[in-house]
Amino acid sequence: QVQLVESGGGSVQAGGSLRLSCTASGHTYRKRCMGWFRRAPGNEQEGVSSINSDGSTTYADSVKGRFTIPQDNSKNILYLQMSNLTPGDTAMYYCATESLLDGTLTWYEGPPGSACRYNYFGQGTQVTVSS
Repeated sequence: QVQLVESGGGSVQAGGSLRLSCTASGHTYRKRCMGWFRRAPGNEQEGVSSINSDGSTTYADSVKGRFTIPQDNSKNILYLQMSNLTPGDTAMYYCATESLLDGTLTWYEGPPGSACRYNYFGQGTQVTVSS
């Protein structure tokens, strides 16, 4: 069974940095879509970043130039490196993947320009950015 466990969230001042981690088990995420979503109170879920099945990466316009999505293939860990954070980045952040066996019937599009769709999410980790 697929399992995604996020960590690394917390509180930071504007301009600061955080690195989120997502440890994946139950399947290898190589050649699968893996990504990050976020949801702020009162807002819809937003696809933040995506590693596509061909290894290319896609980012939402709101985070381009500030977020990257490195990965450690040996440990099956996906990261979200966030820098120059603003209060607008405050949200619950979710790691996501695609799983026909364990995922829901509802699919979510990755960031604009990504070919990925996602239907399995971790429990999330909270990021709070203060001004």
